Amino acid sequence: MSPRPTLVEISSGAAVRLVAGREISTRIRSKAFVWTTVALVAAVVLGGLLLNVIGSQADTAQQVGVTPDASGISEQLVTLGSVTGTTIETREVSPEEAEELLVDGTLGAVVTGTDPLTVTVHTALPESLTPVLATLAQQEALASAVTELGGDPGDVGREIAQASADVTALEPEPERDSGQIAAGTVAGILLFISLMTAGQLVAQGVVEEKSSRVVELLLATVRPWQLMAGKVLGIGVIGLAQVVLVVGSGAATAAAFGLVDASSIDLGATALWVVVWFVVGFTMYALALAALAALVSRQEDVGSVTAPIITVMMIPYIVGISIAPWDPTNPLVVWLSYLPFCAPLLMPMRIALGEVLPWEIALSLGLSVALIPVLVWLAGRIYSNAVLRSGGRIKLKDAFVGA
Repeated sequence: MSPRPTLVEISSGAAVRLVAGREISTRIRSKAFVWTTVALVAAVVLGGLLLNVIGSQADTAQQVGVTPDASGISEQLVTLGSVTGTTIETREVSPEEAEELLVDGTLGAVVTGTDPLTVTVHTALPESLTPVLATLAQQEALASAVTELGGDPGDVGREIAQASADVTALEPEPERDSGQIAAGTVAGILLFISLMTAGQLVAQGVVEEKSSRVVELLLATVRPWQLMAGKVLGIGVIGLAQVVLVVGSGAATAAAFGLVDASSIDLGATALWVVVWFVVGFTMYALALAALAALVSRQEDVGSVTAPIITVMMIPYIVGISIAPWDPTNPLVVWLSYLPFCAPLLMPMRIALGEVLPWEIALSLGLSVALIPVLVWLAGRIYSNAVLRSGGRIKLKDAFVGA
């Protein structure tokens, strides 16, 4: 008679990799994961395209024609436009072609005379040109008076166009970089969606295996903590791949359209920090959610046990998108960005906004990383004591103490 076969005990690392591989192969074939990733990438790319279109429209220069009789005011028009925030491009046109160019929309206005200032338009004068031409008319009237007094009206006109008040602010508002504001806001939203989605997958997976009794079969081969660690690792890899794909798409879109060319943001460093903080944030949230999800045996009860963690996640997210982009040095934003569970959502936003020092990043990251071993032990203990107990909801204290 042949000897009875015995089960081969596998190492802890092999067990974790086995469970992680099972999670990766299962999740990556999920239609929900695929379509969610496609939707996020599409949203980022289309958002970049929309910003590019809006920016292009905002930067469109006003085309103004000048007839030979008024060609001397071209320089003044451009200078006045820069002062009022309107980009003006001038071109000399003949009286005969001026009408045709106005009708087909090539020109917004044509200056045909300077004494007095006379302007021809197709239907109405563009709003952005109204203050420019009004000021020019005043300058021309002044130039006439200067000429009568024997002065040089050209020099006077240039001095007036470039003149501005010297304003001193007691508490000046800091300059805001639109590229940094956009990057900080997008980073916060992306991290929140990614952490929420991946964390919920962990919690739902724990309850699904527990309710279907699959966990009993798995625990015949691996230990509870190995099962939990493998699940967190596997879903974490899937979530990280999704974040890298979405962040890479966003960075490529921004670079392709030149959305940050005039910004002081370091796009590569910002994208890297988003990925780093996703790894740290997911590890913390996933461990907490896996432990709490093990307390229940039905999907309907998952929301009730994970609500405290979801609330903790919502607080830095709301503070981040409502306060941080406009006031990154706000004490509430600064102090919350150091706290574990809050840091993964707020610190990347502060980095993108350029309002954080290297030692602050190191301190925040160090505090969060230092908490992870504690969470591993705590979550492993609760998960081990609760995952095989079916029926009603298990009290957190009972799960921690054990049978």
